[in-house]
Amino acid sequence: MFDKVKQINDLRKKAKQLEQELDAEVLEVNYKGVTVTISAGLEIKSLDTAGRSEEDIKAAVNKAIKEAQKLAAKKMRGQLGDLGLNIPGM
Repeated sequence: MFDKVKQINDLRKKAKQLEQELDAEVLEVNYKGVTVTISAGLEIKSLDTAGRSEEDIKAAVNKAIKEAQKLAAKKMRGQLGDLGLNIPGM
């Protein structure tokens, strides 16, 4: 019983640590003259539109989100592997 509680607490700590790591991982994506700086936790840190159209801005933000999601998935795969979890599709 206490082993299960310890495992749950360990998982919570790992999840919190992963969340902090994702927030610390920042990438910059430049697309059609728009520069988006975004964390792997999907928080936009900065946006330089350079006077581009709304369509270019949306496309750049969407591209940045996809790149950040890829980075987050890669980090999560590593964390899950460290826990001995192998989840197909991750």
